[in-house]
Amino acid sequence: MYYETLEAVVSWCMLEQFLNHINRHTLCTPTSRVLLAVSGGMDSMVMLHLFKKANYPIAVAHCNFQLRGVEAEQDEQFVADACQSLSVPFLSKRFNTQEYAKQNRLSIQVAARELRYAWFEALMDDQKFEYLATAHHVNDSLETVLLKWIHGSSLESFAGIPVKNKRVIRPMLFATRSLLSDFASEQGIMWRTDSSNDSDDYQRNFIRNQIIPKLKEINPALESTFQHGLKKIIGELEFLKNQLEQWKRDHVHEKLGQVRIDKAALLNASFSDSLLWRVVREYGFNIDQCHDMMEAMHSQSGKKFIGTSHLLTLDREHIIISPYDDAYEAVTIREKNESVVRGAWEISIARSRSKEISTNPIVASLDADKIKFPITWRYWQPGDSFYPLGMENRKKLSDFLIDRKIPLADKNGISVLESEGEIIWVVGHRIDNRYKITPETKAVIKLTVQPHFS
Repeated sequence: MYYETLEAVVSWCMLEQFLNHINRHTLCTPTSRVLLAVSGGMDSMVMLHLFKKANYPIAVAHCNFQLRGVEAEQDEQFVADACQSLSVPFLSKRFNTQEYAKQNRLSIQVAARELRYAWFEALMDDQKFEYLATAHHVNDSLETVLLKWIHGSSLESFAGIPVKNKRVIRPMLFATRSLLSDFASEQGIMWRTDSSNDSDDYQRNFIRNQIIPKLKEINPALESTFQHGLKKIIGELEFLKNQLEQWKRDHVHEKLGQVRIDKAALLNASFSDSLLWRVVREYGFNIDQCHDMMEAMHSQSGKKFIGTSHLLTLDREHIIISPYDDAYEAVTIREKNESVVRGAWEISIARSRSKEISTNPIVASLDADKIKFPITWRYWQPGDSFYPLGMENRKKLSDFLIDRKIPLADKNGISVLESEGEIIWVVGHRIDNRYKITPETKAVIKLTVQPHFS
């Protein structure tokens, strides 16, 4: 009886923390239809049991990426059996992940991420789920921050995995991996172990298996310290945002369609290149360009810098940001054209019978017989959708850009090629699956985008 009572107390405490986390961050309501991403691992199996205990209307989505042979098949069956025993609807899909990664020149991890989120989005739309729940926890967030730091990300990346991102919610971010493990063992929750997690070939695994244990030798309470640190960072980011907005109100003004930044105020500011970047990144300029801008600030009045969607000019008293003259004008590509220019970019058009596919993202090779001229070259618009290469379902371009983790500044400069109202190429990123080269292809159109220098 003692052990039964102890188990009940442990279960109640964990459930209370789970529900408190959901309520504190307004993740969903008790009547929200929630789709759970369940791999069969410990984290997602605990999440499944907690949602079931809370009586939420849920269903489970399981991805089989067909990368681990029999082990992947066993994972799928395990999750299916668990859902049947819990009377939870089960949905699964198998992906040819290796082929998709090869076609799109992606790593296996990125390919798997794109495939699963595209399917999740389609499921949510088709079956009217309000939210997708993933089982990311404190340790996942810690690993993400370390990865971002290693690769030189901006300060925002140090806030960890967001608790909520539009329709994606993370109800397990209150818990550490050890807390989940203890709870699963005490409650008799079974899970599957992914053997690929033992390999240090992946960067995240290397951090998890090699780096974090060393850090915990210095600070055994690493996860707890990290959680407290996140709260401070999030608060400081909000303070930074407010200060930046105040500086912009004082020194950045819009006039006749141009943005003007006070040069004197910028030069007198501390860390002026970083401040400049925070102001101009939404117009498609990167931090390296900002370093160059600051170096040229005193001596080269009139010098220009090209962003993805705007032009920046160093004037005598101001930094002037303006859209290209034709930044929002569509360009027509006719069958006879060998090249066309749009703003600071040019696309060359070549025709051949060679089916060789370039690995360079600035090149798109398409089935010529499937394309109808004229082609329209324009900026992407909200509501655009296409069939990304390797995918069977239509996907919103806005969601595709989010999945690709395209920064906001770069999104402003994304353009598309359109034939008879259908996107055939998200320029520099992905062709439409319907226009790919196949064994039946007889003629190929090769499109290459590059900067245009007049």
